Amino acid sequence: MIDSIIKPAQGKILIAEPFQRDFYFYRSIVLLAEHNKDGTFGLVLNKPVNIKFNEILKDFPNFKAPIYLGGPVQTDNIYFIHTLGNQVENSMEIIKGIYWGGDIEVVKSLMVKGKITPNQIRFFIGYSGWVPNQLDDELKEKSWIISEYPASFLLKQNPDSLWKNSLISLKNEYSEWANYPLDPSMN
Repeated sequence: MIDSIIKPAQGKILIAEPFQRDFYFYRSIVLLAEHNKDGTFGLVLNKPVNIKFNEILKDFPNFKAPIYLGGPVQTDNIYFIHTLGNQVENSMEIIKGIYWGGDIEVVKSLMVKGKITPNQIRFFIGYSGWVPNQLDDELKEKSWIISEYPASFLLKQNPDSLWKNSLISLKNEYSEWANYPLDPSMN
């Protein structure tokens, strides 16, 4: 049973319950960038897609960063998080060491100058969004666990193991979820 004492808020993560079948959220980790009375905005951290950076951002310098599926909303837009702080004007700190958005032209300039690496920035197609009270309803339905991790944990994990490692680190009944089979009928 999921009865988290942690409430949704900026910088928290959502860990999907193991049998959630939604394409976007199956075994996903969502970093919440914003949560307020108007709704919730987050990015799925562990869904890389097989698209090259320069296929999406054609007028940018050659850059070998992976692209992630951020969620089902506005999949025709690109969003990004980074560790560059105030180097990227108009970015907002989500948690200590992770910033959301900012001036994309500054990012482009840093790329041209070779002053940014793929380890410092992550790009997303679309985002995960909830209207007011929608996430609360999903939490009541036991679809998510809310937790928190430092930037180093979230950004240095292999995306393929982030969901499992997040559960294992909880060291409670939820850590058992990490060993659930992908298909429950195979149990």
